[in-house]
Amino acid sequence: MRGGGRVFEEAYLAAVRQEFAHQRALAEGAIGQLEDEELVEVPGAGANSVAVLMKHVGGNLRSRWLAFPTGDGEAPDRDRDAEFLPAGREDLAAVRDAWKEGWEALERALAGLGPQAMGGVVTIRGEPHTVPRAIERSLAHTAHHVGQIVYAAKALRGSAWRTLSTRPVGRAPTPRRCDGASVGRNAPARDGLGDL
Repeated sequence: MRGGGRVFEEAYLAAVRQEFAHQRALAEGAIGQLEDEELVEVPGAGANSVAVLMKHVGGNLRSRWLAFPTGDGEAPDRDRDAEFLPAGREDLAAVRDAWKEGWEALERALAGLGPQAMGGVVTIRGEPHTVPRAIERSLAHTAHHVGQIVYAAKALRGSAWRTLSTRPVGRAPTPRRCDGASVGRNAPARDGLGDL
């Protein structure tokens, strides 16, 4: 694509970066409200703990984005099944590391993508995808699990839950990322999202 296509592709990549950042901020706003015991607690029958969801999202993002767009989106060293093994409090440092590593792989790959990459084809588990389709697949998967994280955290916190979006009248939000940094209106602008 030329001219207008390039502008569209640049706008698309900017929107993708912004939406991934928004998803991360939502998840970390929820995660930051939980105590270690709550991170490993299974909120209901058939559910995963927030820690397990963090391992899975981190592992998936690392696998999909570490060698994007040239390598297969299923990294040979990924152990997907292990991502779903229950996590205990003693595992939380590794869980947080996996979470951070996955997001960093995504952010590095997206920062390196330009409009010229949009016409390419990448593989995930040997199946070809256009670059935009691979991006959309990853974003949808991530958003799905972020929703689970937020829902689980809200259930675990009960009346102590602090909303991540429209706040109740007279109550200021104080969401935090999993490293403890504020993601609210007065936080340093890391992603341009402002107040959630």
